[in-house]
Amino acid sequence: MLTHTGLVLISIAIGILIGAVGVGGFFLPPALMLLMHMDIHQGMALSLFTFIFTGAAGTLSFHRKGSLDWTLARPVCLGAASTGFAGAWIGHHLDTASLSTVLAAVILVVGTYTSGLCGQAALAMPAGARQRWLILAAIGAVTGFCSGLAGIGGQVLSVPLMVLCGYPVLTAIGVGQALQTVGALSGSLANLHYASIDYGLAAFIDVFEIAGVLVGAFLIHRLDGILVKRLVGGLCMVAGCGFILRSL
Repeated sequence: MLTHTGLVLISIAIGILIGAVGVGGFFLPPALMLLMHMDIHQGMALSLFTFIFTGAAGTLSFHRKGSLDWTLARPVCLGAASTGFAGAWIGHHLDTASLSTVLAAVILVVGTYTSGLCGQAALAMPAGARQRWLILAAIGAVTGFCSGLAGIGGQVLSVPLMVLCGYPVLTAIGVGQALQTVGALSGSLANLHYASIDYGLAAFIDVFEIAGVLVGAFLIHRLDGILVKRLVGGLCMVAGCGFILRSL
């Protein structure tokens, strides 16, 4: 009973973080390992599967609120769709400890910048539409691969990277909702072959995650943008530390 109560509370909290700041999915695999005694591959596979549906809920919510820029989302999602499968495939064939450390370092650096500790000027995006499209697709490809590899929501990287490139936080979070759906779906297709997924447990978790996502999406449209930017950076640094600890 206590195990399921803990899982409910964690799922709601993760959903709120995903809906509000696009960062939080990295908590689920360790929680599944701790509470449900899953191995790392099972925890990552189930976690990634649930993000298909939390991403869809977040995408619909942000779209209805007019906060999802589909011209930005298309190249990002295309990039994620092309690499999520490969990330999950590699994750089941290689020791991911060293890759998790690299990912942790990237998240820490980007999170530190995003939180405003390393300056305030964003990276300048190129003027050409083609170059901007390629950069957005690259962001999607990197985050999709890491999402499939580590069983996390791709927003943990896409949101700070888009903010780093000068996009508003709310825009980055909206695009991240769509990316999460596509990247998780791509990675889960690979996981179907290499990991057993408890679909009943996934449905149980998704009910509470989606409820949290809707609450988080409601809150983010009513909070100060600068505060949200710092919160995103802080959560990314927490995520980076979590990956380092997980890789030890």
